[in-house]
Amino acid sequence: MTDYPADTIFDLLARGADATPAIDAPGRAALTYAGLRALARRTVQALNAVGIGRNDRAAIVMPNGPEMAASFVAVGSGATTAPLNPAYKQDELDFYLSDLKARALLIARGMESPARTVAQGRGIPVIDVVPGEDAGDFTLDAAGLPLAQAARPGMAAADDIALVLHTSGTTSRPKLVPLSQANVTASAYHIAEMLALTPDDVCLNIMPLFHIHGLIAATLSSLSAGASVVCTPGFNAFSFFRWFDEVKPTWYTAVPTMHQAILPLAARNKDALSRSRLRFVRSSSASLPPQVMEALEATFGVPVIESYGMTEASHQMASNPLPPRPRYAGSVGIAAGPEIGIMDEAGNLLPAGALGEVVIRGRNVTAGYENNPSANASAFTNGWFRTGDQGVLDEAGYLRLTGRLKELINRGGEKVSPLEVDAVLMDHPAVAQCLTFAMPHEKLGEEVAAAIVLREGMPAQEGELRDFAATRLAAFKVPRKIVFVREIPKGATGKLQRIGLAQKLGLAG
Repeated sequence: MTDYPADTIFDLLARGADATPAIDAPGRAALTYAGLRALARRTVQALNAVGIGRNDRAAIVMPNGPEMAASFVAVGSGATTAPLNPAYKQDELDFYLSDLKARALLIARGMESPARTVAQGRGIPVIDVVPGEDAGDFTLDAAGLPLAQAARPGMAAADDIALVLHTSGTTSRPKLVPLSQANVTASAYHIAEMLALTPDDVCLNIMPLFHIHGLIAATLSSLSAGASVVCTPGFNAFSFFRWFDEVKPTWYTAVPTMHQAILPLAARNKDALSRSRLRFVRSSSASLPPQVMEALEATFGVPVIESYGMTEASHQMASNPLPPRPRYAGSVGIAAGPEIGIMDEAGNLLPAGALGEVVIRGRNVTAGYENNPSANASAFTNGWFRTGDQGVLDEAGYLRLTGRLKELINRGGEKVSPLEVDAVLMDHPAVAQCLTFAMPHEKLGEEVAAAIVLREGMPAQEGELRDFAATRLAAFKVPRKIVFVREIPKGATGKLQRIGLAQKLGLAG
């Protein structure tokens, strides 16, 4: 059973020794745990002074880096954080700030963003975040805002909402996910326990900090263990090994496309690899091709731990364990926090080995979407949250995903798992990246298609790849259309996007 020493973000910081680095950045002095705790108290007092308290929402628009990580922790100690992608356009920011009912916008001083214009137009107070000397340290400049009494001042309680994030909204209007202090701290402890984090660990965070993966898996899990997190300005494959060599991390976490971008650069960075003190590499937020896992382990000489997460679970649901326990390529591991089950459409839990929808319940799972009773009615069954993913739990409790239910290809009644097709095509020596997706078909409804990025200097023809797939796949699973692209479209967090790909590639009819 996981131990939960704290159920609020502020109390979670107690594990860190005063002088230990908490939040850091390449080339800068670290913010210590004593400094971070002081920053949290000072930030909550400053917000309370302008009327913002517990459960009041503060949207945060800042570049990736230590100040973004620290603002999440400090603001989240006494208010509700709502980090937004700094790349959003004006119309997107208008939607999100409105939907959030934001009480304030916190934005980096000097940052050019339409967020200021949108906030001012909606009458939302704008507070500048002014960086200090140490990485992550900052002050809030609320000059011009009237002093006001917060309705609920002070540090947050376990049931207060710590974080609100929107779902990706690939097929519908984005849904708003509120996560309580108890939700996010539980997930942080689950991750730290699964990875055996100690105060000696250092995480190199290359994930965006407007997304649940970077916020919880990299930042909050490290802080829950009294360890350090080093925040880069964002992901840059060409800077990765320079940061890696300077920081000497014990682990890093990323999405598969980031790992794939790093791998080809390893050969020219053997000196940095020889000086490494890495314990493991973590991968999450999308399926990791087995071929990439194998290449990562060969390159870094450490185990790759694939995990399974989503926003509604405050990130982690399942994870492969560290050695000496077994880990399996193609499996997202064992339950690593919440309970996991497999359910049929009627709401019945299925036995080991049966194919169905992955469902979860536990301390880290949201209580429900905000102001969306229809979504909640379909998402929760008998106290279990339906993830929307299809998979199988084996007798040993290891979970294998076969794909998002809404991404399964329905070819004339035959269901095709895109992940299965991806795994086969990735075995072809010329294929660097592959994404299988549904393409509209006049008679069958949907047909199987695949977007392929070829390895440099290794040509291949469509017929050759189709013939290769046909040796290992039933005929109805073989892609009828293969499109060669220089890059597969990705979302803001680096995840490849199957839904809508046919339209983006001009295959939607």
